[in-house]
Amino acid sequence: MIRKMSVAGITTLFICLFMVCSSNGEEKNKENTANHTDEAARTYSAYYFHGNFRCDNCKKIEEYSREAIEKYFPEELITKKLTFTIINTDLPENNHYIEDYQLYTRSLVITEYSKGKQVRWKNLAKVWNYLNDKDGFYEYVKSEIQNYLEQM
Repeated sequence: MIRKMSVAGITTLFICLFMVCSSNGEEKNKENTANHTDEAARTYSAYYFHGNFRCDNCKKIEEYSREAIEKYFPEELITKKLTFTIINTDLPENNHYIEDYQLYTRSLVITEYSKGKQVRWKNLAKVWNYLNDKDGFYEYVKSEIQNYLEQM
């Protein structure tokens, strides 16, 4: 038994359908905005840690690290999604990094921050294996940082 609907009834039906569809879209937009905000709130830092005494190998690790990061991550550096910082752990105000990152030698460490708080870090200890292989060094740093940025 089909009943004829009045114009007012049809209008009401369409308004209800529109409201249901609109609210679902708003929820999806809220989810997308939240995911985008979470992603935007994530930043990464690459730290090169050294001491007062700087041998040629230590200087080379710093140089190669900077070059690799600048070569492979220019957009991330420009947008500040990734920063590169050099830190002297022999300065009293920086001693805590030795314990924070369990440093035992000069090191390149990548860290992730979410909403300004550090959530994870990794020491790229194999940089020492590539001191005599600049291309291998670059590739190691590139792949480690790329993998790190892709993990969420």
